Amino acid sequence: MTKIRRFFIFILVVLFSLHYTNGQELQKELDKNEIWKIGVAKKSITPTFPIWMAGYAARTSPSKGILHDLWAKALVLEDALGHRSILITMDLLSIPKDVSERFREKLKQKYGFEKSQIILSCSHTHSGPVVSRALKDIYPMSQADWDVVDEYTKELENNLMQLVDESLQKIQPARIYTQNGITRFQVNRRNNNASTLTPTTVLNGPNDYAVPVIKIEDLNKRLIAIVFGYACHPTVLSGNQICGDYAGFAQIELEKTYPGVTALFFQGAGADQNPLPRHTLPLAMQYGKELANAVERVLLEGMVLQESKLETRYKEINLPFDIPLSLERLQEMAKTGDFHARWAQRIIGFYERGEPFMKFYPYPIEYWKIGRQCLFILGGELVSAYSVKLKELFGQDIFVMGYANDVMGYIPSVVILEEGGYEGDMAQHVYGLPAKWDKQIESLIIENARTLAQEKGMR
Repeated sequence: MTKIRRFFIFILVVLFSLHYTNGQELQKELDKNEIWKIGVAKKSITPTFPIWMAGYAARTSPSKGILHDLWAKALVLEDALGHRSILITMDLLSIPKDVSERFREKLKQKYGFEKSQIILSCSHTHSGPVVSRALKDIYPMSQADWDVVDEYTKELENNLMQLVDESLQKIQPARIYTQNGITRFQVNRRNNNASTLTPTTVLNGPNDYAVPVIKIEDLNKRLIAIVFGYACHPTVLSGNQICGDYAGFAQIELEKTYPGVTALFFQGAGADQNPLPRHTLPLAMQYGKELANAVERVLLEGMVLQESKLETRYKEINLPFDIPLSLERLQEMAKTGDFHARWAQRIIGFYERGEPFMKFYPYPIEYWKIGRQCLFILGGELVSAYSVKLKELFGQDIFVMGYANDVMGYIPSVVILEEGGYEGDMAQHVYGLPAKWDKQIESLIIENARTLAQEKGMR
């Protein structure tokens, strides 16, 4: 072999080595951009004693037994640049403002989490315990009953801190995939009569049947966690046994199908959606299996791998109230003897003491972007019109979460406020608000959500 030939072979070997090495480095860099750090944990928040249950004014006594445990579950996300966030889901009706503010402040003090990095999400089951003083006007409770609620609320906050500690201790490398699925057991309760549902051939909307799914796998493609949502009231059950309703059964079903996996449920914009028909345990189990099957179908199909890049943003806006009812109208309501009377009597107290009414409520809006997956996180009992509108603006692939960070009342659309009814006129009594909302709220929420999503240069 001539020297020239050997020289050319040497050059080719060097070039190949450089190319191979550069290819390896490029692949490592690509892999690095896909790798997240994920921590997952779960903790039972089932009451260990009889307690007044949340969601229905018709109940007249505390809980009697448990159908299945209630859970709080935490998912810590950390992207390639070290930006962290935490999602906490709870099998509870709601998280009141006082508990939310206190807990988020503890997370800031201990771990440095800002509000933009925290989601406190409730499934909205109507078969869980009362927390703090949420919906206090609707329950005919004694002081002893409230003392029990205070004891549970204190335990809950301690359990949630332990849950966060555990999730942070379990951080491991992982990949994240997202995709929307679909299932259709939600029915718009305002525009369809539940009593005539069987012969009805056409159901009226609006609706959002999406089943948002986040799949998390370790680097060996072992499933670690499933985050999924649906927009529908968990009101199949109305008895006095503790239960997570269909959302609880869906989580149980997924964790049974995938042993060792943690399944976390979040509620969507389902304030005007009911599971129909309802009122039996087998139906709650059926809807749970339907939802779990919808999630499983998504897991088995092609999902979108998300780059390890996390953006989190948060703001609070002042939502205005309408003019309060007159003293004369309140005095008429105070004679009715139901929860409307308890609310009216409390509002009358403002007139009698000469105290000003609250004119605005600080409403939380949050936005996360997980890789390219957008997630809008809104407080209160969010009706489906908000999800419909946000998807018109940002596309059908986005995820929308309601009932997060502070559940202060129903958040109706302009149409519902004009139509009236429970969600538009009366729900403020349930939550103890001084008046119904002003019609500006829909445009204010949508515009501020749009602004938050379009802000640049934020981490």
